Amino acid sequence: MTMHNLRMFGLVALGLAGLMATAFLTVSLALLAGAVMTATLVWRSLAMKAKPVPVYARARASNQPRREMRVWNDGRGTIIDL
Repeated sequence: MTMHNLRMFGLVALGLAGLMATAFLTVSLALLAGAVMTATLVWRSLAMKAKPVPVYARARASNQPRREMRVWNDGRGTIIDL
């Protein structure tokens, strides 16, 4: 082999090694970012306490006589008597 062929072989090997290193770095950073986002999402969903939201209800039947709607809370949830 001549020196030119050996130098070319070394440059090709160096280029392939750099390409593989770049691909490995890209994939590992993408996996790391995905893991961090997943952990953050799980932590926020477990840490957040659900806020009570008022529920507004209206009787919509127009063919029945109007009657007073009763709404009360028995401690376990809101009860709406239509």
